[in-house]
Amino acid sequence: MAEGVHSQPGSGARFDWGPAGAAELARVCSILVVVDVLSFSTAVDIAVGRGIRVHPFPWNDQARAYATRLGAAVAVGRHQVNAEQPWSLSPAVLRSAPLVDQLVLPSPNGATICSAAASTGVPVVAACLRNAPAVARWLHTSGYGTPTNAVGVIAAGELWQDGTLRPCVEDLLGAAAVLDGLSMLGAPLSVEAAVALAALAAVHNVEAAVRRCVSGQELIQRGFAEDVRLAVESGTSHTVPVMTDGESFTAA
Repeated sequence: MAEGVHSQPGSGARFDWGPAGAAELARVCSILVVVDVLSFSTAVDIAVGRGIRVHPFPWNDQARAYATRLGAAVAVGRHQVNAEQPWSLSPAVLRSAPLVDQLVLPSPNGATICSAAASTGVPVVAACLRNAPAVARWLHTSGYGTPTNAVGVIAAGELWQDGTLRPCVEDLLGAAAVLDGLSMLGAPLSVEAAVALAALAAVHNVEAAVRRCVSGQELIQRGFAEDVRLAVESGTSHTVPVMTDGESFTAA
């Protein structure tokens, strides 16, 4: 397929934002890496690391029906967790929730992007600050990161009240962490990826930046400081959640 200028041709590692960026890079990249640090991809990292098969699902009222068809558990909103529904998008909750074979995990950003990208047939990796180095190593070992086998790194971003994309600090830094690993392993970066990578040099303390950014403060003020603490544990996870069947994440 011919590559247009918006696909950042000639580079092994590319970068874009949100659903539209993912749709563009899915046309030409061999694999997508979706980064939603607070909290979808961090939640996936923790759940898959515990052996749970995670099904991403758009943030709507059909998730429970989908889970029923699969015979899977379903995650609910953070404030809806109870004894009968002990799973949510909260990484802290998923770290200690009862183990299940399958979990439907809805989210308005990361899960929605992953679901749409998977429908194109392109493999999808869920990355966050916790597993960024492991993801970069796996991509390199698997032969990704060349102009003919390019990686598309997608910062999911947040949403404004009107549904438009709000680029956010935590996803930029998470994407930059993946790009940093790919760059050190020899992947040629697009200009967009190189500029995203520069965010790491501009931030002297990634943990403090994520805690103090809008998304971090929002979660902390809502009572979910532990989610932020887990999300900023950079490089602590060796889990690489990969979706190759178009339906669910499992460990590579």
